[in-house]
Amino acid sequence: MRKKVLALLALIPFIAAEIEAQSPLAGQSTESSFKDGVTDEQLFRDNTRELGSDKYAGRMPLTKYDDMTVKYIADKYKEIGLQPVNGSYFQDVPLLAVKTNIKGNAVNLKGKKGKLTLKYMDDIVIWTLRAEKKQKINAELVFAGFGINAPEYGWNDYEGLDVKGKIVVCLINDPGYYDDNLFRGKYMTYYGRWTYKFEEAGRQGAAGILLIHDTEPASYGWSVVQNGRQNAVLTLLSPTGNKENVPLNGWITGESAKKLFEISGVSYENAISSAKKKGFKYIPLGVTTTIETNNDLTEGVSKNVVGILPGTDLKDEYIIYTAHWDHIGIGAPVDGDSIYNGADDNASGVAGLFVLARRFVQLPERPRRSIVFLSVTAEEQGLLGSEYYVQHPLFPLNKTVIDLNMDVYGHKPASHDVILDAAGDSETDKYVIETAAAQGRVVKIAKASTAGGYFRSDHFNFAKGGVPVVLAKGGGDYINPEAVKAHIAKYGVLNTYHQPSDEYHDWWDVSGSLQDVYLLYGIGLRLANDGYFPKWNEGIPYKTIREAK
Repeated sequence: MRKKVLALLALIPFIAAEIEAQSPLAGQSTESSFKDGVTDEQLFRDNTRELGSDKYAGRMPLTKYDDMTVKYIADKYKEIGLQPVNGSYFQDVPLLAVKTNIKGNAVNLKGKKGKLTLKYMDDIVIWTLRAEKKQKINAELVFAGFGINAPEYGWNDYEGLDVKGKIVVCLINDPGYYDDNLFRGKYMTYYGRWTYKFEEAGRQGAAGILLIHDTEPASYGWSVVQNGRQNAVLTLLSPTGNKENVPLNGWITGESAKKLFEISGVSYENAISSAKKKGFKYIPLGVTTTIETNNDLTEGVSKNVVGILPGTDLKDEYIIYTAHWDHIGIGAPVDGDSIYNGADDNASGVAGLFVLARRFVQLPERPRRSIVFLSVTAEEQGLLGSEYYVQHPLFPLNKTVIDLNMDVYGHKPASHDVILDAAGDSETDKYVIETAAAQGRVVKIAKASTAGGYFRSDHFNFAKGGVPVVLAKGGGDYINPEAVKAHIAKYGVLNTYHQPSDEYHDWWDVSGSLQDVYLLYGIGLRLANDGYFPKWNEGIPYKTIREAK
């Protein structure tokens, strides 16, 4: 598939002229005239600023700020001219909120070589997704490598291991991170995601799972783990009360994991080294613990917000644009600030939906296919809003042409290039390449995705539902590199991911943000009118799902 993509890239000079003549992207300007007199840039900035302000307190679902946020989005949809679906702009999403309280605020471990106390939040983070008010887990710990059972890669860390009554200790990411000859090399598979590891531990019947945190393979620091679990954790609620889930999920710091291995009498270095090689066999640690929890349970309903621009002769086929509206609310103060605003992540994506919606609504002629704008809830808690939508679609998934998702679209300088992720997975590559060419941009294939970006935003649930998706954003070949350097010299480069510092600033450069919004606009507009259904390529697991619908 990669060869096909490279062949398409080679055709860019020849197709650019043809696409440019047809595409609204050629010479695209934020100063385009609209009935309300507001430019795209102003619309994007105003709504990112609004939704990312302290007034919305980090937009945590199942709080009063949930209601404020979804009302704002629905009102904006109506103002722009989108129609409700079945008489409403909302899709109810039933959620369970669980605040896990650990007895003693610590976890005590006993091993052959001594005892260890891990302080909750500092050394270890534990929570449950089960609807159980009280839990008491008496368990021994076992090292299960990466916690992966992947037959297609000839890898099973659980082979011969009965995990009932045991807490498995696992590495984050997958073996390919350490050896390019394993799995997909540096391109993380879903087996590397923490969500998969928790799911698999549940399928195996484990009493719990602890992931060893390491910043590089995890792609985020310990503070991100802490910040995501200080408040109640949200989950969808199954008819069983989520008993199919592992009773306890958790993370342990790398330093604490080394101490754990010390009291077990097992060499940490040797165990980690062996786990990275094919043929690894689980290692009993001879460490026991008793963990008691008292859990505060709250059932509630959050909302996905949906608006539609009906199509013409193909109105029963759908292009879906998505962006999650939630962030992580109020948490531990950093430099005196406790509001995790989520301006970039993902007020900017919702603002992008508004820019797109207005452009489509004000086209001289409606597109043939219907255009759906879906702002989903609880992405930060595990892609829950999009998961619920795919389980309960408002529009048939077999009639959904593509999902075009926007996540983290703020302060990006304009670039000459577009980075295409998951190249070769589907025929959507062609649409990215040709639309980027119409913008005068060159597509480059992402060399590696060690962070597993494919599995970390809402498009992934659509892919699992068989709907083709696009992962493409501007790269680092900036149109004005000197301005970028000057910007960095003045403001510095802040890591704002899941921090209170993720706030909107007027000094943001959003030229690249709008470039990328226009890229998705062009792709959606073309697919809305050409009547084609892009297909998954051979060997991609979502192909069989699509063809079965």
